[in-house]
Amino acid sequence: MAIPGPLRSSPPAPIPIDVRAADHLRYIRETMERAGEFTAVPGWGGVAMGLTALVAAYSASHQHTPQRWLSIWLIEAFVAVAIAAPASATKAHRANAKLLSGPGRKFLLSFAPPIVVGGLLTFALAHAGFHALLPGVWLLLFGAAALFVPRTMGDLFMALGFGFVQIGFGIWIAQRHGG
Repeated sequence: MAIPGPLRSSPPAPIPIDVRAADHLRYIRETMERAGEFTAVPGWGGVAMGLTALVAAYSASHQHTPQRWLSIWLIEAFVAVAIAAPASATKAHRANAKLLSGPGRKFLLSFAPPIVVGGLLTFALAHAGFHALLPGVWLLLFGAAALFVPRTMGDLFMALGFGFVQIGFGIWIAQRHGG
């Protein structure tokens, strides 16, 4: 009885370098196209949201009760969403991209949790009567210093963070990323 020798398979045929190079170039080109085709954040919409935040900061600073102050800022939050949603949809349409795919989906998924937590904290702090903490809590990502300033300066920090910073980033995005 003969014992078979080791099984030998023929070595795979080498892939020509031009085929590999073409595959690599195609992958790089497609990746760059996907990265540059659409940014989810609308620049001019951001400018508009910043302007309405400045109006809200001015109006809120003239309120005499914490409840009226909070009402102004809650209205502003809804106004900002009413600006952001159609501005994002318009930008996606102009870029011939789907709003909730790629960058749009990533933006929404990263933006939604802080908004939900912010809403819950707003409810809890307002219900407990800690209205003075709200600007600092809302601005944690823009500048935690607002937690340690007198209540009368909260609207100034809101104007800076949600107004001027938003306008500046909106202009930057609009100029560099297509509106």
